[in-house]
Amino acid sequence: MASLRLSPPLLYADTDHSADALYFGQVGVPDAFLAFGARGRKYAVVSALEYTRVKRDSAFDVVKPLEPYWEAAKRRWPRARVGAAEVMTLLARELRQEHFTVPADFPAGLADRLRRLGLRLTVADGPLFPARTIKTAAEAAALREGNRCSAAGLAAAARVLRASRIRGRRLYVGGELLTSEKLKFAIEIACLEAGAISTHTIAAGGDQACDPHERGHGPLRPHELIVVDIFPRVQATGYFGDMTRTFLRGRASAAQRGLVEAVRAAQLAALRRVRAGVTGAAVHAAATAVFDQRGYETRRSTRGSVGFFHGTGHGVGLEIHEAPRVSLTATDPLAAGAVVTIEPGLYYPGLGGCRIEDVVQVTSASPRLLSRFHYRWEF
Repeated sequence: MASLRLSPPLLYADTDHSADALYFGQVGVPDAFLAFGARGRKYAVVSALEYTRVKRDSAFDVVKPLEPYWEAAKRRWPRARVGAAEVMTLLARELRQEHFTVPADFPAGLADRLRRLGLRLTVADGPLFPARTIKTAAEAAALREGNRCSAAGLAAAARVLRASRIRGRRLYVGGELLTSEKLKFAIEIACLEAGAISTHTIAAGGDQACDPHERGHGPLRPHELIVVDIFPRVQATGYFGDMTRTFLRGRASAAQRGLVEAVRAAQLAALRRVRAGVTGAAVHAAATAVFDQRGYETRRSTRGSVGFFHGTGHGVGLEIHEAPRVSLTATDPLAAGAVVTIEPGLYYPGLGGCRIEDVVQVTSASPRLLSRFHYRWEF
């Protein structure tokens, strides 16, 4: 087991909601279970329902059956409502390991109970597994696969938009009104067929796209910019893809073309700055410099923000947003092997929004592209 801090980790979570649990054991477990380090080894405690599979497929050194420890805990504390805390306490005493480091999102009630039973817990100051930031070759391949699924969704969106017919201020496909909901459905079906599940997909047109996390609703209109942001999770590995393109069905105005060209130029400028040792803030500054030079102003007020008002990117892996950040406040240097998105955008109600996003792995030279889809946007 890799070095894990002065005190080893302790987790109680399911792998659908805890990237740390999935990273630690390298196996999916849908219900919360105990996973911990002790004496340089990785342990898991699972029910009979999961025992054989976890023992066969996981990266745990030792897999313990839950039921015998549950029965032993009931004998040891006959008047208590026995749960994970009592089982963990027995195991800790058996292994003579009574000090653990827990993540910041560790269940508070369980932590209180464990402390009352005599265990010492330290809450991690930062990531429980800092090594998660640096992606191995296998992880980079998993992220490339996630982005292949993202690209399948983008291709589906492009096909639908290209096939649509313009009738006045509406788009129709197969005689039916094209809405954000229908476009998202086509995207999510394509991702599912590719092997990933896409949730919270964004297909937002017009002024809706000026709110970067607005998912989009209602009819899509011709001659308006449509931001399509797809971040599916690969079912086989748990790793995400994350790509964004901006499309338009119809004829773009000169102002819209200028907006899209500026965003692409900002993305390319930021990509040129990505390398080991450069801070996320420096990469962000490269994107903002392009917007400043081209006269795209950013304004913030109580009524909302316009221009480029979010970070340039973020880490992606077993979580869709993880370390490191690429933003104004990201002062730590990027490390070789880290994987980040580069996704500048501009948003002006009345003109529309545009965001273009790709995923790259940091190297000592030019970044390694882990996503691939064309940049044609006007159909």
